[in-house]
Amino acid sequence: MDLATKILSFLFVLAVLVVIHELGHYLVARWCGVKIVRFSVGFGRVLWSRRFGPDRTEWALSAVPLGGYVKMADEREGDVDPADLSRAFNRQSVWKRIAIVAAGPAANLLLAIALFAGTYVAGIPGQKALLASPPAGSAAAVAGLAAGDLVVAVDGVPVASWQDLRWRLLKASGREDAAVEIERQGGSRATRVLPLSGLAASDWEGPFVTVLGLKLDSGPPLIDQVVAGKPAARAGLLAGDRIVAIDDVPVRSPADVAVKTNGAPGRELVFRIERAGALLSVPLVTEIVERDGRRQGIAGVQLKVDPATASALAVTVRYGVVDAIGQGVRKTWELSVFTVKMLGRMLVGAASLKNISGPITMADYAGQSVQAGSLVFVGYLALISISLGVLNLLPVPLLDGGHLLYYFAEIIKGSPVSDRAFEVGQRIGMAVLAMLMALALFNDLSRLF
Repeated sequence: MDLATKILSFLFVLAVLVVIHELGHYLVARWCGVKIVRFSVGFGRVLWSRRFGPDRTEWALSAVPLGGYVKMADEREGDVDPADLSRAFNRQSVWKRIAIVAAGPAANLLLAIALFAGTYVAGIPGQKALLASPPAGSAAAVAGLAAGDLVVAVDGVPVASWQDLRWRLLKASGREDAAVEIERQGGSRATRVLPLSGLAASDWEGPFVTVLGLKLDSGPPLIDQVVAGKPAARAGLLAGDRIVAIDDVPVRSPADVAVKTNGAPGRELVFRIERAGALLSVPLVTEIVERDGRRQGIAGVQLKVDPATASALAVTVRYGVVDAIGQGVRKTWELSVFTVKMLGRMLVGAASLKNISGPITMADYAGQSVQAGSLVFVGYLALISISLGVLNLLPVPLLDGGHLLYYFAEIIKGSPVSDRAFEVGQRIGMAVLAMLMALALFNDLSRLF
């Protein structure tokens, strides 16, 4: 995907989220009777503006597109016309000020609910959580999970797809174990206790499902293409061959083949294949390649899942409008709690600060989600909207949460915080945000290069 598409996708996401956030502030401020001076998308010099409404509010586009703001009549920020003093933000009750400030993050969370609900009404495609045989000694093997088990619930919460299973286990990170309910091939059900304590914090930030030994059973993969001049071509493998096993170990997905070949650089492997109804044994020596400073083996084939198997595994998670709204609320709440939990883990060193991303990574993901389709893009938009809403509620001066902190302090002490305390808080907030932005940019550049 080209750079321009990524940038445009990111700017679209940012524009939608900023407008929704600021509209939250704007609508509640209007409801509270506060005069709105300017509604700006972007910061800095105003590039375009028009005035509308009885208050002649200025609607503007500004030069720096990384945010926006609603400017209200406020004696702390400049002169206010005597006729508008009663409508100044600073003269409103503390409860009205709390409502106005909290409305921005609340608007982002409501947007996420609406977007998730929309995807549930449209139907989210996925795959059944049908398990392949777990590696010996893995957590899945210890739990007694076996090939052909269909996961139907985790910790009592229904699992509708492989994607659901991954999310339920991620939510359980940090715990000793998780209760996994399965349906066996005969139709009987059982609950298995999956140990999680063996995973390190870094494991949860990578392919933790694989580390647990959970593998999706997508059947023996088919060879889609054989790369000319590579080991598979020299050994006589053909497009359409079905790979049943490697070195007598059954393979049940393209990933199984990749793991086996990558882990055997320069070694001979015996591919057991099915061709035209006959079983053949084909030995080949993998080619050695260097990836990320490590030697890996490749066979030189492109694989795919058998279309018949893919169709049998396919599932669409869909709800009616009312249930979809409920599911949207549930998912937004769970992701909000998970975001706070991850921030807490980063603060105590239980999770890597590399999880903090900046505009470069966000632009990359925005572009990838556009390429993946409308449902994925809508889900990405909802996820970023939740992040924006939750982060803005953090008790950091300059953020909405910082202002809410001042107002709650005002309720407790019976009077507004002093100008000196406000000024010191703003400086601290600027320093914290500057460090976070620098860290996010450093992480972005590290991933890029």
